[in-house]
Amino acid sequence: MLEGEALAAERKRASTLPAVRVTSREKGDLVMLGIGGFTPLEGFMTHADWQGVCDGYRTATGLFWPIPITLSTDNATAAGFKTGTEIALADPDNGEPIAILKVTEKYAINKAHECATVFRTTDAEHPGVKMVMAQGEVNLAGPVKVLSDGGFKGKYGALFMTPAETRAEFERLGWSRVAAFQTRNPMHRSHEYLAKVAIEVCDGVLVHSLLGALKPGDIPAEVRTKAIAVLIEKYFRSGTVVQAGYPLDMRYAGPREALLHALFRQNYGCSHLLVGRDHAGVGNYYGPFDAHHIFDEIPLDALHTRPLKIDWTFWCYKCGGMASGRTCPHEDADRLLVSGTKLRKWLSEGSPVPAEFSRPEVLEMLRAYYAGLEEKVEVKLAGHSAR
Repeated sequence: MLEGEALAAERKRASTLPAVRVTSREKGDLVMLGIGGFTPLEGFMTHADWQGVCDGYRTATGLFWPIPITLSTDNATAAGFKTGTEIALADPDNGEPIAILKVTEKYAINKAHECATVFRTTDAEHPGVKMVMAQGEVNLAGPVKVLSDGGFKGKYGALFMTPAETRAEFERLGWSRVAAFQTRNPMHRSHEYLAKVAIEVCDGVLVHSLLGALKPGDIPAEVRTKAIAVLIEKYFRSGTVVQAGYPLDMRYAGPREALLHALFRQNYGCSHLLVGRDHAGVGNYYGPFDAHHIFDEIPLDALHTRPLKIDWTFWCYKCGGMASGRTCPHEDADRLLVSGTKLRKWLSEGSPVPAEFSRPEVLEMLRAYYAGLEEKVEVKLAGHSAR
């Protein structure tokens, strides 16, 4: 990401260049390229990179990378760009230039192949598959100069931390063993348990919340991060948790996304990644522990960040507390299995939520959010009735 006079000059120049409006996913990738989250990538991948990543987790230069980082546009737009052309990449929300791309290659891909290798399915109902199949027909490769953080700092303030900022904070705290806790959901008791297990074996935990786009029905970042903050304040020892956010959209790529989460956490300064049940999963596309197994299928030297693999976690009424499949000897009937999907269902229906499932302070915030959604629906319906 450019700064100072260079930034001002390139922003001015970007306004004179032909422009392509990027998607929400591509915007998140651009911001990660700019802030160093995707180091050592310098831009969007070539066809050889794309092929190598899909088929063997490696770019053309041999860099381990689990998911293609690509930019696409339609045939007509791509036809207007020659190799070597510089183009402005515009924010999908406001059209402002957020980067300049030097086009080094234009190429088409087999979208179904990307879906089959990355998502392990070509089912159009899978949100990641839907995203890939809807993208433009031509990929544009090349290095980027990033001109903006996409408004994430303005929206989230100190919560939006760059890799340099998290590493500096860990150094200030004296942490060398840091576990990243990846989340797109508010933290319920199972998540709390996972984080506390990590604190027992590491110096601290980075609760790293996704700030980009989600699928319909997921709880937005501004609600989720406030609920996480109250949980940390009330139920964690001071100095053991840092909460931050990062700008990516969810891809829902399950095991492959778990590898990506570990890879960019290296740049954020994390030695470990907590990997629980169905990490980055959706629906029934992945086995509950496929994200555990994939770390055993890649070369040992592929990643510096190591997985902390945790079994099913739940409240056991016979144990009288949180437990896991590795520690609890009791039957399913004695267990309250905890999941974000189940919590969202209960809250959206106004159903009671067991105290063993989520902390009361968190539930209070989430109930207020769902009550607000109901009010909006009622107002909208009333408006239709009036017409």
